[in-house]
Amino acid sequence: MNTVGLIVLLLHLVGIAALLGGLLAQARDPEKRITGVIRDGVGTAFVAGIVLVGLLEAGDGDVNHMKIGVKFLVNLVVLVLVMANLRKPRIPNGLYFALLGLTLLNVVLALFWSGGHAY
Repeated sequence: MNTVGLIVLLLHLVGIAALLGGLLAQARDPEKRITGVIRDGVGTAFVAGIVLVGLLEAGDGDVNHMKIGVKFLVNLVVLVLVMANLRKPRIPNGLYFALLGLTLLNVVLALFWSGGHAY
């Protein structure tokens, strides 16, 4: 992967870390809410993921379209849920755990659905 690809990958990972960190920071709070860190994290991860796929498609990278499609849908659901609840003073615990679970699912898909190219 070239330098641009590595920078975009770094942005993607930072976005996921911000999203997950923003969710986990509220784990003990009785009232959960969507914070700016969560919003920015999911947006960064989503856009950087699309750019990464574009870079792979433009180059000679082998793209697993099924994996990318599933990850795209999971991340799109998280993005829509975050944006739909952004201005609410609190979110239900069920939504919080759904966001946390979907975020972790996306990480698990990235790590374990690799086709032998995890590293």
